[in-house]
Amino acid sequence: MSQLAPPALPPLRSAEIRAGIQRDNAFFVALRQDLHRHPELAFAEHRTSARVAELLQGWGYQVATGIAGTGVVGTLQRGHGSRRLGLRADMDALPIHEATGLPYASVNAGVMHACGHDGHTAILLAAAKYLAQHGRFDGTLHLIFQPAEETGAGARRMIEEGLFERFPCDAVFGLHNWPGVGCGHVGCVEGPAMASVDQAHITVHGHGGHGAEPQHATDPVLAAAHLITALQSVVARNVDPLEMAVVTVGSIHGGQASNVIPDSVALRLTARAFKPAVRQLLAERIPALARAQAASLGAEAEVDYRLGFPPVHNHGAETRFAREVARQALGDEQVPATFPPRTASEDFAFMLEARPGSYLFVGNGDTAPLHNPRYDFNDAVLPQAATLWASLVESYLPAGEGPHHG
Repeated sequence: MSQLAPPALPPLRSAEIRAGIQRDNAFFVALRQDLHRHPELAFAEHRTSARVAELLQGWGYQVATGIAGTGVVGTLQRGHGSRRLGLRADMDALPIHEATGLPYASVNAGVMHACGHDGHTAILLAAAKYLAQHGRFDGTLHLIFQPAEETGAGARRMIEEGLFERFPCDAVFGLHNWPGVGCGHVGCVEGPAMASVDQAHITVHGHGGHGAEPQHATDPVLAAAHLITALQSVVARNVDPLEMAVVTVGSIHGGQASNVIPDSVALRLTARAFKPAVRQLLAERIPALARAQAASLGAEAEVDYRLGFPPVHNHGAETRFAREVARQALGDEQVPATFPPRTASEDFAFMLEARPGSYLFVGNGDTAPLHNPRYDFNDAVLPQAATLWASLVESYLPAGEGPHHG
């Protein structure tokens, strides 16, 4: 399939779109808070997806459900244009106990929307309603409501189940709110925008014994301690200093008593990079170093290296197009001239491997960080981001453009 370049940017109806979305803002804020109150984990977003499907059908979208279990796609076609655009929102929550104390706090113990997917869903629905009732575009719009982003399985499964064959897209866009960035500010990053994420489960095997007689044991705790320190040499001495890489050991378990040397110690770590070549280097060096470091102390390292998902790599033309739409729709002051990539990860990366597009960042203001029990999506962002989506649709699918051949 040949790649279709974005069209020349037409004049935007920014004020009209913004006013139309603002008229329904109270409804969508209430909807967002309802979704927040009823969070659902990966592939269990049954209530959420049912609500999404119900609303889309009521606004005249053709709705497909059951994609990747709980995924929903709403399609709206206007005119005779052959351009096809996809917009994606994620729906799943996290296994975190909420500590916000809000009146709409989670009623599901141990589950909360600590990443703002309730906001992302409400944003896309707000744009969906406006576009169905007032949108001026020519072509096909696919709204993709994805399950299981947090596990990294949702996007890949939707694609494997024929997402882009059933709902062809010339380009696909997504967004994520970002705490610490000015409310409604839109960050656009060309090239690597978020890191890959992989995991290693390492078990250091030794020979247990009495803590008072270490000479009769092979201490896996000592070997694991040396290994944790040595792993940082991968970033410090194997990765080009001009490239980004992160190796973090987040879990270590071994033994139960202070005077007993255990037989084994288990480590879990995450590895992240912006570039595929650096990602491959980490995948080779971490297991090799683990085995060699353990062997140097008489122990053995068993390594289970698990590939997660690739870097989010934004396509240049689509990112520049989205940046210009954001400037015209929201104002130059809302679009920073530069925006650094983030070392967190996103399974939207799989969609950008399959189709051209871009993943945007929208500032959440001065709020608690993502994946924090005190986090809450900033509802002031909702109408701004929905205006951005509606403007992007009318710009990418300009009315009166007519058929094209990609």
